Amino acid sequence: MTSIRPHSVGLALGLFIALWHVLWVSLVWTGVAQALIDFVFRLHMIEPPYRITAFSFATATLLVVVTGAIGYASGWLIAVIWNGRVRRSTAGS
Repeated sequence: MTSIRPHSVGLALGLFIALWHVLWVSLVWTGVAQALIDFVFRLHMIEPPYRITAFSFATATLLVVVTGAIGYASGWLIAVIWNGRVRRSTAGS
């Protein structure tokens, strides 16, 4: 097995999660989010308990930045763990 670069994995996962939340933010901004979340809850046979609040640019920006940072940290940690396993399995061969 080969090792992977923690920074690259962190960037990839962080960007993916940030873009996923940009999609959510755009759904809230366009007013589609409430119908979507109600649909998803009903698919799971759950009465929708949540109401989407008014769009806030500051909150939307914070959501994207925080989730992107969490994604980066998670990807970095996954790569470090992966690399530790790769080194151990190669040393034991």
